[in-house]
Amino acid sequence: MSQENTKSSVKVKIQKFGTFLSGMIMPNIGAIIAWGLTAAIFMTPNGWFPNAKINNLIKPMLNYLLPLLIGYTGGKMIDEERGAVIGSVATIGVIVGTDQPMFLGAMIMGPLSAWLMKKLDNLFRDKIKSGFEMIYDNFSLGILGLMLAIFAYFIVNPIMVTGSRWASTAVDAIIRVHLLPLANIIIEPAKVLFLNNAIGNGILVPLGIQQAAQAGKSVLFMMESNPGPGLGILLAFMLFGKGSSKSSAPGAAIIEFFGGIHEIYFPYILMKPILIIAAIAGGVSGTFLFSLLGGGLKAAASPGSIIAMLLVSAKGTYFGNIVGVLGSTLVSFAISAIILKNDKSVDGDLAAKQAQMQSMKAVSKGQEIAPSESAANSVQSYANVKKVIFACDAGMGSSAMGASLLRDKFKKAGINIAVTNMAIRNLHDDSNLLVVSQNQLADRSLQKTPSAMHVSVDNFLNSPKYDEIVANLTTLNQVNDDNSKNISLNKTNTLADINFDEIKEVNFIRHDQHIGTSTMATNLFTNKLKEANKSVLVKAVRIEDLKDDPSHLVIVTPEAENNLKLRYSKIQVIVEDDLLQGKELAEIVAKLN
Repeated sequence: MSQENTKSSVKVKIQKFGTFLSGMIMPNIGAIIAWGLTAAIFMTPNGWFPNAKINNLIKPMLNYLLPLLIGYTGGKMIDEERGAVIGSVATIGVIVGTDQPMFLGAMIMGPLSAWLMKKLDNLFRDKIKSGFEMIYDNFSLGILGLMLAIFAYFIVNPIMVTGSRWASTAVDAIIRVHLLPLANIIIEPAKVLFLNNAIGNGILVPLGIQQAAQAGKSVLFMMESNPGPGLGILLAFMLFGKGSSKSSAPGAAIIEFFGGIHEIYFPYILMKPILIIAAIAGGVSGTFLFSLLGGGLKAAASPGSIIAMLLVSAKGTYFGNIVGVLGSTLVSFAISAIILKNDKSVDGDLAAKQAQMQSMKAVSKGQEIAPSESAANSVQSYANVKKVIFACDAGMGSSAMGASLLRDKFKKAGINIAVTNMAIRNLHDDSNLLVVSQNQLADRSLQKTPSAMHVSVDNFLNSPKYDEIVANLTTLNQVNDDNSKNISLNKTNTLADINFDEIKEVNFIRHDQHIGTSTMATNLFTNKLKEANKSVLVKAVRIEDLKDDPSHLVIVTPEAENNLKLRYSKIQVIVEDDLLQGKELAEIVAKLN
């Protein structure tokens, strides 16, 4: 247990550091793309439509605008607006005096200057006399900013110039000897550990911009963003997968290739970790083909979709870029197909379903029935929820899709609670907040918002926990709307309690654990009524769609009974351990009119 906690702590620290680096780049990706498109289209003489006047924008954007934005963002992450302003002032010191774009220098000076500003404020702010706050605020920032800009100009700038020159020389040397593809041996496993944004935007994008500024393009932009490895794995699942992993793979493949949301294929690898070999081989193959065929991008492709890659491809690189993506797809597909075809173990999804079925059997046999009080506590735990936030590393891709899914479910259920998405680093602790995050990022979400309610899911795009959230909130609304129900959790109806003269409809409750069973039970019960020449309407309905009316006879398992009694007080209920062959089903048919 101690080792697991240590590993989790180390992973969280690595994720937090990587997120800190990428957090300075991610908000500015749009500006980087603007620069890249300007260079790709209008650069003189290598653009698609060279224009000498527009060409004048390219160098100032690269050397001043982008580093200042990064320094501003890095400072804001530490100390809000004051940090952003002093981060920009200090960053200008590392920019001037060199023709090299100072992205790494900005990533140092922005947060460092903001941190010093924050420390200075902590020392003196409480000692400032009333009426002198504005003088202190303006002159403390101005004086410290001046000192840091000079420090950056004389100390940081020369170090970064030398370091950048060495890094550029090293990258060029690695590319010349064709060793760059080996970097994917590290990149692909790191991506699956949700370090994709840290590596892509925190490390490769700043290096790629500097290389693109010198060479007109960079392969570094494509090493993490290449959708080929993930696409190949998902295509293999489409053909050779099992269960829900196979049925969900086509949609995931479309999202991965055209949407560029890499997180979509991570659960498939986590389900069968040996598939990381396919991802590595695909990544190595893609980078090798990009380098061999002269591929490269003018700017970062974010998100890493084929559309974004084609939009920022440098002139003359389309063949290399497309072949690289297709090659990496084929390699990862071939290896994944071999692994999946020869995998004799029980499918991860199937195993989960079997475990679920065993649990259902236990419940139906009365071996493990969730107590009514637990169901009530589960509903009441949502009493303070006023807002739902889907949190992921970047706060842009997968979390946005998950939030959209839950918003749609809320809309259909009539739940009026806001659902948004953001990066974990931007979360603010709030006791009225429900945070939904992926399992691998749950520790960070909990550290950031300890007072909030937390739900972790395997996959933002397909989780049964969304229905649990909707069911609990719907129940809560119904209970709050009708306090006069005076719910009795311990009351159980028997056949003698049922007024069959009132019954006009029989309902079997459909929920995620019993979709198949409730449908089969409905069909069997309908056939029995036909054999008895009776025409009572029989339906399988969701628990939230049930009408609270005594004309409805609801036949449920003991598990569903707990939730049912929390919501409804007027319906008539019969509990059956087995919805298909329950002892009282025949007697119910006989008593119905």
